Amino acid sequence: MNRLDSMAILIAVVDAGSLSAAARVLDMPLATVSRKLAELETHLKTRLLHRSTRQLSLTEAGISYVAACRRILEEIGEAERAATGEYASPKGELLVTAPVAFGRLHVVPVVAEFLAQYPEISVNLMLTDRVVHLMDEHADAAIRIGELPDSMLMATRVGTVRRVICASPAYLAAHGVPARPQDLAGHACVTFEVLASMRAWVFGSGKSELSVPVQSRFTVNTAEAAIAAATVGVGLIRVLSYQVADAVREQALRVVLEAFESAPLPVSLVHTGQAPLPLKLRAFLDFVTPRLRVRTERLLAE
Repeated sequence: MNRLDSMAILIAVVDAGSLSAAARVLDMPLATVSRKLAELETHLKTRLLHRSTRQLSLTEAGISYVAACRRILEEIGEAERAATGEYASPKGELLVTAPVAFGRLHVVPVVAEFLAQYPEISVNLMLTDRVVHLMDEHADAAIRIGELPDSMLMATRVGTVRRVICASPAYLAAHGVPARPQDLAGHACVTFEVLASMRAWVFGSGKSELSVPVQSRFTVNTAEAAIAAATVGVGLIRVLSYQVADAVREQALRVVLEAFESAPLPVSLVHTGQAPLPLKLRAFLDFVTPRLRVRTERLLAE
């Protein structure tokens, strides 16, 4: 069994949606396509496809295996082109992850520019505030906000973002503007799980770091919900500056305690550092890095 041929047939079947459609695309007898897939499943000792008379879908093992097959075949193609000195334009699909709000506001516009310049590359952008394990979920690159733990990932810093505390003008008019972190003891706060503890907010950094207990009257699980609550006067929130940039600009929220802010959080573009680096990923990193730096510098200035 030629495993590379079998991988290519499997991908053709998945992309075409059925064995018969793949057979037509490959100009190959249907019986051959079916036999090659059966041999591959036998070799792997696992089922890759759920087959029915109406539809075909990947098993859990099949999803991971197909993603790996795409990478392997793309890397082989790039290695062959490099060995022969043939010019190759970047092509293929990239899976990229980013935090929800940052991705919507800053990654989407940059990716749109990237796609216009590289017509043979497609991007699957997954926006989530959880940390995605690149190897487990077959992601090519990720935008991470915050200090990075020691790992085998390759990271490029593209900027920093501030953590800010703000509230609606109506709330501040009714309850007063806190002049120092300790004043938070007399204020209602809205907290959420991703960035802030429900019990305390940290100010400053290093030896001057100060942890201040807060009264969490309303706890939510997303920054968007916390911002919505703050704009209607529920209390103070602590979020990243880009998340409230529009609300602050429109005077729906006002930033307070700026003099006591903790150190800005790094924004990093990370990837697994595989060698050789796929041409499509190299093109993406080279294109996106300087543009995200410009955007984060603008955010910090604001």
